[in-house]
Amino acid sequence: MSIRHWPQGERPREKLLAQGATALSDAELLAILLRVGTRGMSAVDLARHLLAEFGGLGRLMNAGLPELAKHKGMGLASYAQFAVVCEIGRRVLGEELRQQTVFDHPQRVADMLRLQLGHETVEVSLALLLDTQNRLITQIELSRGTPAENTVYIREVVKHALLHHATALIVAHNHPGGSAEPSSADLAFTRRLSEALALVDIRLLDHFIVTSLQTVSFAQAGWMPSLPTG
Repeated sequence: MSIRHWPQGERPREKLLAQGATALSDAELLAILLRVGTRGMSAVDLARHLLAEFGGLGRLMNAGLPELAKHKGMGLASYAQFAVVCEIGRRVLGEELRQQTVFDHPQRVADMLRLQLGHETVEVSLALLLDTQNRLITQIELSRGTPAENTVYIREVVKHALLHHATALIVAHNHPGGSAEPSSADLAFTRRLSEALALVDIRLLDHFIVTSLQTVSFAQAGWMPSLPTG
């Protein structure tokens, strides 16, 4: 049955207008974006099918064109729509972070990092450079490598921080393999970076590990190094 034949209160668009977007399921939200289904499938049916095939909304929205086009009803137009939605989300979160104290909103930082890094198939490292109020000055991509190899030079991080007059920073990288547990190299890098930044009076506030399913904060997990004072 086509959505237009459903009771009005059960149609995704009417439900959104009456109850707000948070009342909609993932499939209903996606159906509004898709607008139409395919032969024998309503937009909601198609949305449910795609969510099951891709294993969730995040993986579907970040799918590449070749992968998306394998599915009936999906093509260049759908890929463009999904890419635009994801990029708008990134930019909205970025604007909010620039206007607010970043370190007071770790979940908002985590959300932005999930949007940016969660879909990456290679390891990518970022730095968020912060001012004296812990507001975002700019974001720097530090490195991009293969799934098994990614090198971040500590002197480059310090150079970027000094160039932008940052007084604090947050670093993040993704684990394409899916595990959010830090490796011994991750822990060692965090300590060495924190020590190097301390020499020029810049604080390392946090280090995030991002996967397609979660974002983990070193600070919240108790993994940040304790540096000597005085």
